[in-house]
Amino acid sequence: MKFQKMTAKEFIETLNIIGQEYSDTIPKREIFSLAKEFKLMPVREVVKLLNAQNYDHRLGAVSILDWKARNKGTSAEERREIYQAYMDHHKSIDDWGMVDRAAPYVVGGYLFDKDRSPLYELARSANPMERRTAIVSTYFFIRQDQIDDTFRIAEMLVHDPEHFVQTAVGSWIREAGKKDEVRLRAFLDKYAQGMPRVALRYAIEKLSPELRKHYLNL
Repeated sequence: MKFQKMTAKEFIETLNIIGQEYSDTIPKREIFSLAKEFKLMPVREVVKLLNAQNYDHRLGAVSILDWKARNKGTSAEERREIYQAYMDHHKSIDDWGMVDRAAPYVVGGYLFDKDRSPLYELARSANPMERRTAIVSTYFFIRQDQIDDTFRIAEMLVHDPEHFVQTAVGSWIREAGKKDEVRLRAFLDKYAQGMPRVALRYAIEKLSPELRKHYLNL
């Protein structure tokens, strides 16, 4: 596929052709695969998809941003554009699957060697998907053996009323706990009794049966 053809219009047309093979919805794996083929699409074209009403087009957009962020050939300037596109159009990223698809590399990857205060601003947002982005983005840090931000943001969100924020808090402190179980247990000792049950169940998933029983019975 030639670079000059990598437009929002071309992506939609190709996706429509793929959609003819399915009687129901297009599988996400097909959208992700097509997005990879369009990873050289200019960010301005990706934003057109991100502003679309169609869910598949928006999912395609965040997937393209993700592939671009993962691409070692992406320039520093374009990485900034990718990050800014995600942040400026977060209202269009209104589904937990979209957040999880792109936040670790698009947001976390960009902020890894920079001021991370934007994550704490997101954690204080009225928008639950922005709050989810705040903690999901720290997965990039966890992979680099940095877990402080994960636990700090989890403390901010530990009593969040939204289900998909609760699941993110539980999931990501669980992942951080794989790096440092003592830190996870210290967090749970402090918050397990009052944190939402769904977050607790996600958080303790990889602990020993004895520890899981202990925290569930608090």
